[in-house]
Amino acid sequence: MTEEKTITSPIGSPSRDKEQDRFLPIANVSRIMKKSLPANAKISKEAKETVQTCVSEFISFITGEASDKCQREKRKTINGDDLLWAMTTLGFENYVGPLMVYLNKYRETEGDHLKNSNMARQEEEPLTSINDIINHGVVGYGRNWVNGGFNMGNF
Repeated sequence: MTEEKTITSPIGSPSRDKEQDRFLPIANVSRIMKKSLPANAKISKEAKETVQTCVSEFISFITGEASDKCQREKRKTINGDDLLWAMTTLGFENYVGPLMVYLNKYRETEGDHLKNSNMARQEEEPLTSINDIINHGVVGYGRNWVNGGFNMGNF
C-alpha cells in the first residue's frame, strides 16, 4: 500500500481563494495607486496587497451598512444614495460631499446618454446636501451606483 501525499500551498487553499474573491483585483488597485505616484515610483507587492485588503474591507463595511438599511426598508437594490447615507452614518461624512458631486454628475451624464438614445425617463431632484441624505435616505431615483447597482439578491 502506497501513501499519497497532498501538498497544498496557502495561496491555493480553499479558504485563501474564498478570501481573495472578496477583494478588488490587485491589478486594478495597483493601477489606481500608480496614478497618484511619479512615473518612476515603484510599489512593493506587500504595499499593493495591504491597500487591496484595506479598500476591500472599507467597501464591505459601507456596503454592509447600506444593505442593512435596504433590508429594513424591504428593498433589494442598494443605490448611490444608500451608500452615501451609510458613509455619513458610519462617520465618513468628509467623503460624502465629493462623492455626492460625482454621483450627481454621473446621473447627469447617464441622463444625457439616455436622452441621446431617445429613451424617456422621469427624474426627481437629486440630493444636494448631506442633510438630504440623512433626513430622506433614498430618493425615488431608480439610478444605481454603478450600472445596475448592487442587487442584494446576489449576496
